[in-house]
Amino acid sequence: MSASAESRQMTVAAVRARKGGTPLVCLTAYTTPMAEAVDAACDVVLVGDSVGMVLHGLPSTLGVTMEMMLMHGRAVARGLAHALMVVDMPFGSYEEGPQQAFRNAARLMAETGCGAVKLEGGAAMAETIRFLTARGIPVMGHVGLTPQGVMGFGGYKVQGRGADGARVLAEAQAVAEAGAFAVVLEKVPAALADRITAAVPIPTIGIGASVGCDGQILVVDDMLGVFTGFRPKFVKRYAELGDAARASVEAYAEEVRSRRFPGPEHVFADEIGGGA
Repeated sequence: MSASAESRQMTVAAVRARKGGTPLVCLTAYTTPMAEAVDAACDVVLVGDSVGMVLHGLPSTLGVTMEMMLMHGRAVARGLAHALMVVDMPFGSYEEGPQQAFRNAARLMAETGCGAVKLEGGAAMAETIRFLTARGIPVMGHVGLTPQGVMGFGGYKVQGRGADGARVLAEAQAVAEAGAFAVVLEKVPAALADRITAAVPIPTIGIGASVGCDGQILVVDDMLGVFTGFRPKFVKRYAELGDAARASVEAYAEEVRSRRFPGPEHVFADEIGGGA
């Protein structure tokens, strides 16, 4: 095996080994160009089911299909040379039981080349996580606010406040004990996220959690200001590309209507040498 092949991507083992070390940098991606843009800076790139909302205009993640995750997973894989690619298992693809989960997780890995899958849920998913990991499928867990269960939560509410913290801690511990190599903590109080991070032996990846987590993840369209439908409190905008895109489109439209585009440099001459 060549040296370049050996160093091509972060591995599940390398991610797990970062527990308590330098925080893991994680972002979502859904397309090849975005994967290329985030790859060098990221340890983990998640092909998240958030694609349904930020790219497909769905009201939640519940309408995302296996076909969508396969298509976007293949696109992202073409743009990665370093980061570990993890693909979300969509709603309805794993909850029925371990056998269903294995069939769909194996398909995601085989058809996208991802290094791991992510699924939501704690103790209720422990048997499934154990079944998958025993059969060679690495699993990233996800507890706290689990968007696929938003109907049961009654909205995108903070999870684990007060006495409810014991439940979320137990969910994270169940995921870790079942064999997950990392766990996402979404929209939980900072103090609880710190307790969970200290209590579990696997890396915690925060999103609306705590700076003390073993890593952080954001939806890339949120942090770049591309998706502007709503802005969660936990999102920091590092750019306003949506505004820049709209301004650019308006400038293009004005130049087309005023016949200033295309200019001489954008068109072709009748004869070679008279213009490109």
